[in-house]
Amino acid sequence: MADKMRIGWIGTGVMGLSMAGHLQAAGYPLTVYNRTRAKADPLLAKGAQWADTPREVAANSDVVFTIVSYPRDVESVILGENGVLQGLASGGLVCDMSTSSPVLAERIAVAALQQGCVAMDAPVTGGDIGARNATLSIFVGGDKEGYEKLEPCFNVMGKSILHCGAAGFGQKAKLANQVAISGVMFSVCESCFFAQEAGLDVAKWLELVVQGAAGSKAMDTLGRRILKQDFDPGFFINHFIKDLGLCLDECRRMQIVLPGIGLAEQLYRSMQARGQGDQGTQALIDCLATLSGKQWHAHS
Repeated sequence: MADKMRIGWIGTGVMGLSMAGHLQAAGYPLTVYNRTRAKADPLLAKGAQWADTPREVAANSDVVFTIVSYPRDVESVILGENGVLQGLASGGLVCDMSTSSPVLAERIAVAALQQGCVAMDAPVTGGDIGARNATLSIFVGGDKEGYEKLEPCFNVMGKSILHCGAAGFGQKAKLANQVAISGVMFSVCESCFFAQEAGLDVAKWLELVVQGAAGSKAMDTLGRRILKQDFDPGFFINHFIKDLGLCLDECRRMQIVLPGIGLAEQLYRSMQARGQGDQGTQALIDCLATLSGKQWHAHS
């Protein structure tokens, strides 16, 4: 235990709780903070220490990981008055694993450097299942030395880890992933809805399709949830809207046109307006059915 880095963890939601739990199980001393303390109870019950502020987390840690909902939350917990950089000792590391703005990641890296610290951005993909099973893909931005220091931790939480480049490049890689996800959601939901309306046995159709050229991990995993009308969040619609907004911001900055993600954002915003923001992204099939004046039914 003595040779393990002291880990600080901020954010114990759908993803963060499992990810921090893997580090705790691997023997890392853990100090945690979350806006709602009760969500950290499983970690506290296994010996993690509680801190009342992100600053206090940092003061008791060599490395602080954050995974929170929105860029404004990232900015607050790291750069705020009681934020991580107010408590982190010189030589410490802060690693944001939220999906956030590349520009903000660059700002944080500069602020950390001015205090003799290192900031990394390392957003993840793989959803709640990947977090629980420690099979996440992790996109890392920041300096090489920081990456090498954190690599053992990344290997505890994930299966595929890529150092993408300088600060902000982890976020850029994750946003490119989200562009792909928006297209995948359309293909899975539209094809399943088409199959239903065509009168096919959707369950048997899906079983065959996942083995062919149209098959994919998403088609298999999300398709099975969709069949059961299981719209519980592996990834919240509210958070995906945020991600798509970040993608569109980057498109404007790079002066490129990607109409697909613009359409995806509008459809998901319509679902948010109907009170479905806390459902999983696979609930898009419900939106598509509504547009056609139809309903999506469970299939077994």
